[in-house]
Amino acid sequence: MWEDAIVEEVRRAREQLSAEFGFDIHAIFADLRKRQNALGDRLVTRERGAEIRSGTVNETSEAAIGSQVVK
Repeated sequence: MWEDAIVEEVRRAREQLSAEFGFDIHAIFADLRKRQNALGDRLVTRERGAEIRSGTVNETSEAAIGSQVVK
């Protein structure tokens, strides 16, 4: 059977992270939130769906809405 090295790496990382927090999803997300807050202004935020409301549809949003341009 064919195996993808990248998928295997992601699965190993997931298993390691899960084990580190005792397979507690709430603890994992609390850690992620803590890491996110530590990054501060390094993260980019945008209003959800802003590209559709502004009338500038990009390839990603166009694919998401079935190639129909919404203005």
